[in-house]
Amino acid sequence: MSDTITADLVDLDLSADTKEAATRALAGRMAAHGRVTDLEGFLADVAVREAQMPTGLDGGIGIPHCRSEHVTEPTLAFGRSTAGIDFGAADGPADLIFLIAAPAGADDAHLTILSALARRLMNTGFTDALRSATDAETTAALIRGEETAAGADPADPADSAGPATSADPAGPATSAASGEDRPFRIVAVTSCPTGIAHTYMAAESLENAGHEAGVEVVVETQGSAGFTRLDPAVIDAADAVILAHDVPVREKERFAGKPTVDTGVKAAINRPAALITEVRAKAERGETTTAAAPSGGTPVERTGANGEGYGTKLRTWLMSGVSYMVPFVAAGGLLIALGFAIGGYEINEAPSVMDHFVWTQADSWGALLFQIGGVAFGFLVPVLAGYIAYGMADRPGLVPGFVGGAISLTVNAGFLGGLAAGLIAGGVVLAVQRVRIPAALRGIMPVVVIPLISSAVVGFLMFVVIGKPIAEAQKGMTDWLNGLTGTNAVLLGALLGLMMCFDLGGPVNKVAYTFATAGIAVASPSDSAMKVMAAVMAAGMVPPLAMALATSVRGRLFNRAERENGKAAWVLGASFISEGAIPFAAADPLRVIPASMAGGAVTGALSMAFGATLRAPHGGIFVVPLIGNPLLYLVAIAAGVCVTTALVIVLKGLRRTAPVGPATSEQATAAPARGKEAVAAQPL
Repeated sequence: MSDTITADLVDLDLSADTKEAATRALAGRMAAHGRVTDLEGFLADVAVREAQMPTGLDGGIGIPHCRSEHVTEPTLAFGRSTAGIDFGAADGPADLIFLIAAPAGADDAHLTILSALARRLMNTGFTDALRSATDAETTAALIRGEETAAGADPADPADSAGPATSADPAGPATSAASGEDRPFRIVAVTSCPTGIAHTYMAAESLENAGHEAGVEVVVETQGSAGFTRLDPAVIDAADAVILAHDVPVREKERFAGKPTVDTGVKAAINRPAALITEVRAKAERGETTTAAAPSGGTPVERTGANGEGYGTKLRTWLMSGVSYMVPFVAAGGLLIALGFAIGGYEINEAPSVMDHFVWTQADSWGALLFQIGGVAFGFLVPVLAGYIAYGMADRPGLVPGFVGGAISLTVNAGFLGGLAAGLIAGGVVLAVQRVRIPAALRGIMPVVVIPLISSAVVGFLMFVVIGKPIAEAQKGMTDWLNGLTGTNAVLLGALLGLMMCFDLGGPVNKVAYTFATAGIAVASPSDSAMKVMAAVMAAGMVPPLAMALATSVRGRLFNRAERENGKAAWVLGASFISEGAIPFAAADPLRVIPASMAGGAVTGALSMAFGATLRAPHGGIFVVPLIGNPLLYLVAIAAGVCVTTALVIVLKGLRRTAPVGPATSEQATAAPARGKEAVAAQPL
């Protein structure tokens, strides 16, 4: 580890007051010594990782980190702040900041060294020594393991500079005394998006908490350097399982049939004792997992994890339903639109193609596409409700969720009814699962008992209690939408444009999109509903197209990676994929997001003012022939793109960029912060 950190990479008087400024200051030291080749590109990668999950830890520690193509060798920079810097930890600001940089293709040995440091941060003797160190050389030696911290255990592998290891998979769990007095045994898996820091800190924290509680804990760390599978005999002998992860657990099916706590990796770092207590309580109640997810994980594998606030859980549950519904929306909507394009707008009155289909008539093909699309649209509300319940309660929630969604259609409660049915179904299943039952009945619970009871309860509530009031609310919203004219319609278009561009495919964007698709998810959508759909799609195309245009006309304002992303953004924007602007927003949110929102609002307002209509829920420029007033529609998009492009260029032109390359540490420290936390990111 001698070349990973040197005295020149230590700042004991870090003056930054934000995490962005702190990261820039430490990254500047790396760049000044040739460890980072493109400062701005590296900072963009750090921002993307930070947006996935805050890197602040309890105990005053911040560990921003990432893998990046702009890093030449694994490097660690350390800064100590007197005032403290907010990295998102629950207990307050961090005064010890470690910036960990690993090359995109870092070798296993170096990643293991960085992982060892992450585990050492769980030792209070080590962190206390860092706080009391008086010079950079001593601090660097302490981090390298050449100086021993007071209170550290020399025999503890986490206090050495060598490879970090979890408990021996074949050791304590298999050699523990047999009989009723043997210790409680837990197997655990920890993993985070980069697999450098949180993965190993969580493992160390769980092992320490288990030692204090008299519990045997064996951890499998699924990090960047790969993972060593736990011995199947160890898993078989375990009494319970803790899965602490922010990426899908590989080969999760190995742990099926045992009491399990499934949570985020930070929960294992911050409250390991509580997780151990929770999983022991589940074991005492006989609660076990009924089925394992596929090895690749599911999109809602961590939905509603322990430690998250109710608002976060609710948003994630709703988003899980929307994410599964969108493909039905796209397929059904495009088929219906193509049916209208081929057969005319009277095609919705055509007889069933089962009774009348002529191979040589365009009208028959139009009717076929329209009717297939209508069937696909019929799944929207059941799928929405079913996968909201799935996000809350996993597979047992699917049956009552789908049943509740279908009832919502029966009583004309629409999408609002589907939302309610999904939440109710998930809640009912969770309540049933908490009931203690005899061991003899546990085998039939997921197949018979839970589907039967939960479907009956959800059906009763939807038919008898809440179905009719929700149907009235749905009708009121539809009547309000149909009555929008003039200024009100323009203002609605501007609002939807702002929402579409706020988080670029995130929850707010999906709320606006779902509102629009709900209006056209009928055989004969109203003119107002089609105007709303047109405004939403137009606004969603603005951010990626504007970023593509900006990188073309003012390429010097963007780094090489952003210029490459700009080329792809042309196609993504034209295809109505707002996520094409995410790399730009992640790197520079305070400039890109407001500019995108301004352009989106202009486009949404103009689209409504021009009276453009759209029957297809997706497709971008490829469905222009299906748009009412297509030329003015394109004008609205072009206007928004120009507004966003101009604002981005102006805002970036006002920025004073820190020098890249052999900059001095003082220059790097004085460089301005890059902005607040990014709103969206792609996995590293």
